[in-house]
Amino acid sequence: MAGLGDLERSVMEQLWKSDGPLTANEVREHLADPADPSRTPATTTVLTVLSRLERKGFVTRARETRPHRYRALLSRAEHTAELMHEVLSSSSDRDAALARFVGTVSDGEARTLRRLLDELVRR
Repeated sequence: MAGLGDLERSVMEQLWKSDGPLTANEVREHLADPADPSRTPATTTVLTVLSRLERKGFVTRARETRPHRYRALLSRAEHTAELMHEVLSSSSDRDAALARFVGTVSDGEARTLRRLLDELVRR
């Protein structure tokens, strides 16, 4: 999965927070910085970012409406899981990487991992 730049991440955050698809102008409005309006990206910039995200497979757009409406193809949790899998797959020692990861989780996260692994084994 391709990496995301800062503005791409910000756009994805807006799409993930939204209850439905957004137009480029709606994304731009959500990105607006009331304290510093000069930091608000231009609509053309947002459109360029959305187009890049579409090519990378992060978003899709409804072409039958004008203006086009964009939505994330994966939820934030699905995206995070894909990133974790990608990083793990790139490791030369998966066992060591998993051991290091597990060694850094909180007690609550460890309980969640145990429960999820138990459920997986029972299937």
